Amino acid sequence: MSGPRVALRWVRPGFRLEVDLALPDRCLTALTGPSGSGKTTLLRCIAGLERADGRVEFRGDVWQAEDRFLPPHRRSVGYVFQEASLFDHLDVAGNLRFALKRARRRPPLLDFAQAVALFELAPLLSRRPATLSGGERQRVALARTLLVAPEWLLMDEPLASLDAQRKRDILPFLERLQARFALPVLYVSHDLDEIARLADHLVVLDRGQVVAQGAPADLAARLDLVGALGEEPAGLVEGRVADRDGRWHLLRVNFAGGSLWVRDGGQALGERVRLRVLARDVSVALSPATDSSILNRFPARVEAFADDVHPALVLLRLRAGQEGEGAPFLARLTRRSLHALGLRAGRTVWAQVKSAAVLE
Repeated sequence: MSGPRVALRWVRPGFRLEVDLALPDRCLTALTGPSGSGKTTLLRCIAGLERADGRVEFRGDVWQAEDRFLPPHRRSVGYVFQEASLFDHLDVAGNLRFALKRARRRPPLLDFAQAVALFELAPLLSRRPATLSGGERQRVALARTLLVAPEWLLMDEPLASLDAQRKRDILPFLERLQARFALPVLYVSHDLDEIARLADHLVVLDRGQVVAQGAPADLAARLDLVGALGEEPAGLVEGRVADRDGRWHLLRVNFAGGSLWVRDGGQALGERVRLRVLARDVSVALSPATDSSILNRFPARVEAFADDVHPALVLLRLRAGQEGEGAPFLARLTRRSLHALGLRAGRTVWAQVKSAAVLE
């Protein structure tokens, strides 16, 4: 089944948004980029809340073309905003039942009881939105959006207003949602941890233009995108849990070209995980050290290097494996170290990883 296709041009004084995207179906696509790059405007244009020139197609249905413009209520989208837009005069149950009324013309994704169970809302049903925490409000907003039975889910930084603990509370619900319904989702976020944990596909927007798209792990290791993907350069690594060291509370995660020991978060052997490895936690050596506190070491090949935030520093892109055939990593070194080690593109080194985080 073909995925959504968007070719839009939206021009206002001082800003131009011009995109042409064919998005994968039944997966979560993250949309990121600097503030003011046009992410929210793009979502609003797709939903029909902003009028733009161009074409929007969804699974063969034309929502917008030169002689056609479906209003928002005729586009089968669910829109989750940064701030949960609930009806304050209704309790949680009333908010959910309102959504069911809107969905009568379409086959439901789930019924009232299923929505309550999926988002663990039973204790909240009689409460008004004003009495809910930010995380509880977003759970209600997600349930209400699914009860409308959308075919395409648009999410505009739904966790941005939440603190770190509330984000951790909501992320499992987002993962559960995608695993169960396999809806195409376009998810706006600045947070690379969110993107790495949730996204199958990543689109980077800058100044109204698509500058890159592809697998999150591949884009995170691109030196030309470091600034667009957050202030802290990091590699994203896909792997599987291969071993558990119960004595030291560690897991060994195998990935293409090597393995890493990480903190045991309770993942099962064989489980697929994603790791985030900060560039500042990666160093390189010309030979494997055996008398170091850094236990994670594997051969890698230098692919490229680029300027960092300070003239004393440089970023290296590495590929794990003796032949450089494995997972991509970023390393932050001083220029003095680069010169002293004689590092150049194509040279084989030993990567040393101080720490890595399982995205959970």
